[in-house]
Amino acid sequence: MAERLIVVGGDAAGMSAAAQARRRRGVDDLEIVVFERGHFTSYSACGIPYWISGLVTDREQLVARSPKVHREDYAIDVRIRHEVVEIDLVRREVVARDLDGGGEVREPFDTLMYAAGAVPKKPAWAHTDAAGVFGVQTLDDGSALRGWLETEPRPRRAVVVGGGYIGVEMAEALVRRGLSVTLVERDEQPMSTVDPDMARLVTEAMRGLGVDIRTGVRVTGLAERDGRVSEVVTDDGPIPADLVVLGLGVRPNTELAAAAGLPLGPTGGIRVDRQMRVSGVPGVWAAGDCVETLHKVSGMPVHVPLGTHANKQGRVAGINIGGGYATFAGVIGTAVTKVCELEVGRTGLREREARASGFEFVSVIAESTNRAGYYPGARQMTVKLIAERPSGRLLGAQIIGWSEAAKRIDTLAVALWNKMTVDDMTALDLGYAPPYAPVWDPVLVAARKAVDALAG
Repeated sequence: MAERLIVVGGDAAGMSAAAQARRRRGVDDLEIVVFERGHFTSYSACGIPYWISGLVTDREQLVARSPKVHREDYAIDVRIRHEVVEIDLVRREVVARDLDGGGEVREPFDTLMYAAGAVPKKPAWAHTDAAGVFGVQTLDDGSALRGWLETEPRPRRAVVVGGGYIGVEMAEALVRRGLSVTLVERDEQPMSTVDPDMARLVTEAMRGLGVDIRTGVRVTGLAERDGRVSEVVTDDGPIPADLVVLGLGVRPNTELAAAAGLPLGPTGGIRVDRQMRVSGVPGVWAAGDCVETLHKVSGMPVHVPLGTHANKQGRVAGINIGGGYATFAGVIGTAVTKVCELEVGRTGLREREARASGFEFVSVIAESTNRAGYYPGARQMTVKLIAERPSGRLLGAQIIGWSEAAKRIDTLAVALWNKMTVDDMTALDLGYAPPYAPVWDPVLVAARKAVDALAG
């Protein structure tokens, strides 16, 4: 009989694992069943704000492989709208609920791949039956929000609660849809993934787009009228709203895993080894936003929910399930986003993380331009580097600027991954031409400034 692999979750990590396992093992050798509670598989959740804004015109453009493609091209039995509600490790079976047809199915497994992703953080005040309140975690969420934008009476006033990646991207998307937008952030800055001195530039850009940003404000409730949301209640007074987007971050979706006895780490994510095997549980693997992983700079376990990691981890798990050998080395927290026309990139540790990890360090900010100053379209670029004292090893970097800014973070990510010092970086042979960079690239300017700071 063929071995049986059951996958819990049909997005990035789960379907990457299933596809890799299938490539290495034939249909007669490995049966693969995937349970997905939503309507879609293998889609780009990161693209949802751009579909909401209208920059992406068709929802299907966000779907890399449909359930039909997985079934017909990969012989993977994908069962959408099925939610796994129980994992029995003793009997080696899962129980899944049919969300549309009703009833439950009980399916045995030899190998289990847990890829349930993350779930939005939702405080008590956000639990409401009022229409017009949305998270933006899944493509189903995006579909519901997009539908609300076209429901009469059309919403005119939106409040985005939370200033992380999704919050700022959704604020911009809703402005582009013609809504009046207020962004509420409990901290003193949006974009807490960068240091406050860099986040200030993001705040200025968003206000320039017309977003009303209110920082240091705590949401305490939601008011409704005629079954629709009407106000966001805060400790600074009520804010009128016809639409509320919750961008409060996510946590690992591990309640089912914990109930089954899978081990969780200090971040709340599932503990896995470098091959993505669940620690101490034979035949069970996990990957994606539900696991914690190693931060290669701090050496600490972290939960960094990004599609890049999920796809890589799923691929590693699938190779190993399929009889090969692969490992996932860890993360350094590289991420980019666009806020209006401003590009934001970061990698490694922020100042407070470097301090919490016990590093002595210097940090510098260098101002430069994205192109040669005389070339048309030259705009300011701000680069921040954090370097260990006295070694000079790069610990973290942030970049904020206009065109040609965000992807420069990749140069710094490679330097960070390979434990380069800022002195090493001053000699990097980077590309130069006036339309793309000054003769001294902003990365090199910042590295030279960090070397000077270490010598001072």
